[in-house]
Amino acid sequence: MNATNPPASVTRATFDEVMVPSYAPGGFIPVRGKGSRVWDQSGREYIDWAGGIAVSSVGHVHPDVVAALTEQAGKLWHVANVMTNEPAIRLAQRLCELTFAEKVFFANSGAEANEAALKLARRYACDHFPLNQTSEGKLQSEKNEIISFHDSFHGRTLFTVTVGGQPKYSQGFGPAIEGITHLPYNDLEAVKKQISARTCAVIIEPVQGESGVLPARRDFLKGLRELCDQHNALLIFDEVQSGAARTGPLYAYMDCGVTPDILTSAKGLGGGFPIGAMLTTEKIAASFSVGVHGSTYGGNALGCAVALAVLDILVAPETRINIAARTEQLKTGIAAINKRHQIFADIRASGLWFGCELIPAWHGRAKDFVKAGEKHGLMFLVAGTNVLRLAPSLLITEEDVRLGLERFDKVVAEVLAMQETTAAK
Repeated sequence: MNATNPPASVTRATFDEVMVPSYAPGGFIPVRGKGSRVWDQSGREYIDWAGGIAVSSVGHVHPDVVAALTEQAGKLWHVANVMTNEPAIRLAQRLCELTFAEKVFFANSGAEANEAALKLARRYACDHFPLNQTSEGKLQSEKNEIISFHDSFHGRTLFTVTVGGQPKYSQGFGPAIEGITHLPYNDLEAVKKQISARTCAVIIEPVQGESGVLPARRDFLKGLRELCDQHNALLIFDEVQSGAARTGPLYAYMDCGVTPDILTSAKGLGGGFPIGAMLTTEKIAASFSVGVHGSTYGGNALGCAVALAVLDILVAPETRINIAARTEQLKTGIAAINKRHQIFADIRASGLWFGCELIPAWHGRAKDFVKAGEKHGLMFLVAGTNVLRLAPSLLITEEDVRLGLERFDKVVAEVLAMQETTAAK
């Protein structure tokens, strides 16, 4: 490309021309960000309450993260996993210092971290419990059942989408992986009836994100821990979305009184740079001996240097103080908006992570609000078709919450007014 042949301009319509239609992005293209604000191609400003689906944990282009990226980019980007690198070791050390973990495996995403966790659970069962001979003469452990929960989400690989409890994501990709059981969330009696010596693992999100920011009850999580111990099953916490300080503590398990055997992390861990991690104990990690599992890009130097800088920000005392203060500010503001408009049946918050559930009369209409948000310069998400989901930067300022609430009020008012106008015709 040269000066006489400049790059062709791209628009939202260009996406439809060249991209696989697995996404339906909004009507504008962000090109620049700073803190909790982004600007589109025309220079229009938006308040970002979406956070890249809980990914942009420290906002856009945080100077410390940019510095870490720039410094590492001038040193070393990637080496094959027949080698190691300093940023990966340092990040693993830090995660072990801050959590229950003794060993860490790095991947590129939350789905890959969960894939590793599920494979490890089955491999661990094969290593530690009796094997039986199949009709084909192969040795196989009968301890291979994985218990998951309805409405859960664990990723888009074939294994993780099968374990996830939302059939709409797994239909059409059969035959499904066997040995997966789905039970009602927060129903300990159902788990008691199902779990057995055949169960190798129970996987749960401490807060279900894709289903509307639904927290697990503490007694339920404690009950799962007890049942897993009784039946020699591993307890896996999927903290891809709830981790990286999204709910307040670095990981949600820290406020639950329950320690899992395996924990997965991604999204906010890299602050926008793709990285995932699986954390576990030394005993369990031993089942992933050399060659059993791997990832070409997992643990690359660039991603780990960025994640280490993000992690330092997330564990700073001032970050947790800000999370608590901005959570209360948002709670108060959204409650006031709801008092005026009476549009939300429930407003759930787990740290700076909100699920605003629409009243039954508005079920199926969540995207109408997101579209109106674009018009008023406010970015947020949906969880299904009935819940508005907010996951702003954990460093979002008081001013950006205040301004965002003003715009959110206008969004709700406009959608309601449009409905009234339509009904009157």
